[in-house]
Amino acid sequence: MSTLDATRAELALVVLYLNKAEARDKICRAIQYGSKYLSNGEPGTAQNVDKSTSLARKVFRLFKFVNDLHTLISPVPDGTPLLLALLGKSKNALLSTFLFLDQIVWLNRTGIYKNKDRTEVVGRISLFCWMGSSICTMLVEIGELGRLSASMKKLEKDLKGTDKYKNEQNCNKLQKSNQRSLALIKAAMDIVVSVGLLQLAPKKVTPRVTGAFGFVSSLISCYQVPINSYRHDVYS
Repeated sequence: MSTLDATRAELALVVLYLNKAEARDKICRAIQYGSKYLSNGEPGTAQNVDKSTSLARKVFRLFKFVNDLHTLISPVPDGTPLLLALLGKSKNALLSTFLFLDQIVWLNRTGIYKNKDRTEVVGRISLFCWMGSSICTMLVEIGELGRLSASMKKLEKDLKGTDKYKNEQNCNKLQKSNQRSLALIKAAMDIVVSVGLLQLAPKKVTPRVTGAFGFVSSLISCYQVPINSYRHDVYS
């Protein structure tokens, strides 16, 4: 493959990535929280970018609550412990509720729905739902990491005397462990962000802290958007 062909392939990969609404939403999220960090709650250009990007993201999330609603009513994978299954379903229910209520906030900001006081209550309820879903996500990831760790230790005993890093099953488990560790870090950061947005600890979680945690969390989200299938399509 020539340099030009390689460049075309890489650009095609970028185009395919950006064509995903999820990817554009996460990029906008990084811009939103980066602006919040820069503004530190003070009026100005950065705060205007924060507010306008926040409103734009709500359009990307229209009817997105259906995704988690579908997962909520779908069967859990075989072998999943009851506690983890309940936490997973709670996460889906809370996240679906957050996304649904967030549409009411969007309707108010666009001027379609004009009850400002009720919208503020709905907005706070939606943020509490998001914080709850992040807590459930963190607990699920901790539980799944524990299960993965136990299965990897058992596999290491079976592979004693061989190079475990050349074993496909062990490599897959290690990759899953890394992915879940990253998801755990993101969930913990999102909890801090939700605390900041709800102003539950305004002296400690300032707008700048909220922006910093939200920006890093957004970068993780951008990284988590799947592109493996796109890479296969581009290079095949």
